[in-house]
Amino acid sequence: MPKSPPAANKAVYILNGPNLNLLGVREPDIYGRETLPALEMRCRARAKELGLSVVFKQSNIEGEIVNWIQEARIEGSGIIINAAAYTHTSVAIHDALKSADLPIIEVHLSNLYKREPFRHQSYVSPLAQGVICGFGGLGYEFALLALSQLIESHKKL
Repeated sequence: MPKSPPAANKAVYILNGPNLNLLGVREPDIYGRETLPALEMRCRARAKELGLSVVFKQSNIEGEIVNWIQEARIEGSGIIINAAAYTHTSVAIHDALKSADLPIIEVHLSNLYKREPFRHQSYVSPLAQGVICGFGGLGYEFALLALSQLIESHKKL
């Protein structure tokens, strides 16, 4: 079996769920005016400052997100995930994350706890080292910083 490179040399997977391709257009009063390509550029710049590389993906298809989580298990050093609406509904994403064996940070652009009660339940949170919500795109930068610290701590073990 081929040996995997050390986790520190592997990319951080930033996975985005349904409708996030409409950032900047869909409900900008809730999600802001920053587009997904602009958010990706922001994440790549911050990751570079932290000495990380990223794989940045978005899908409206649950199974595709599951496939990426499984890919990250082998190819990645950690996962930042904004599962969007799947946060509240997807046992499949929960199960994939459960078997990922990587540090996970859950991110949401809006503060879920200031929104509808159904958004207060997350199938991701029980598996995440932390949850960041309500800071817009800045939350992704916070997540990258936190994940870089988790990866660095893991290297010292």
